[in-house]
Amino acid sequence: MFLDPYYTQTDSRIRITAQQASDFAKGIAGDFNPIHDPQARRFCVPGDLLFALVLSRFGLSREMDFHFRSMVGDGTSLCLKEQESGHIDVSDDDGKRYLDVSRSGETTRDESVVEAFTRCYVAFSGKNFPHVLKPLLEEKGVMFNPRRPLVIYDSMGFSLQRLDLFRPSLDLVESNLAVNGKRGDVTLQFRITDGGEEVGSGSKKLVVSGLCDYDASAMEEIVTEFYRLKAAYEAGG
Repeated sequence: MFLDPYYTQTDSRIRITAQQASDFAKGIAGDFNPIHDPQARRFCVPGDLLFALVLSRFGLSREMDFHFRSMVGDGTSLCLKEQESGHIDVSDDDGKRYLDVSRSGETTRDESVVEAFTRCYVAFSGKNFPHVLKPLLEEKGVMFNPRRPLVIYDSMGFSLQRLDLFRPSLDLVESNLAVNGKRGDVTLQFRITDGGEEVGSGSKKLVVSGLCDYDASAMEEIVTEFYRLKAAYEAGG
């Protein structure tokens, strides 16, 4: 499975090192959020990797909702467990929950379908910054702290009309930023297509913390650094 390099399984537990998480963020999602760098003070495993592992383990259902409860640190021992109701929990050995997943409807475990959907969603999700977030922040006149940028996953969900997907893709339909003091809630609405035919829809919510006044020069430096990191990674450096 294409996820094998990004986690280690021992018995019923999985662990994700900071390096594995960073490799997934950059290599699969194109996500250069500094919070996923191995040396980051507030490092966390990408929510998209947890999303991908859930689909890989339990399959793709017609209706799924993901709620991220806490940030996963380097090497945390995780248990992915399915309840009798079909609800899925991702928690550590102390019972701390990191992700709750509810689902309903038909489920497929076809590896090619699950991988195709996972890849297209993660690629879409990885474009949050700067493609989507920068214009939203600029429009509202706010931005994250340039010295300690913190953009984290809150939730996402989708509904599919069918599961026999061949070439799925996601397109942004609408984006919105609601500002409440130093916190910003970003909602992204997307459509899901397969070979050009619309087959579903969904939404994703992000939280931007530590908002301050928008500074065009500071933002430009952040965007420039994003593309520098991206180019260096793609060049193998």
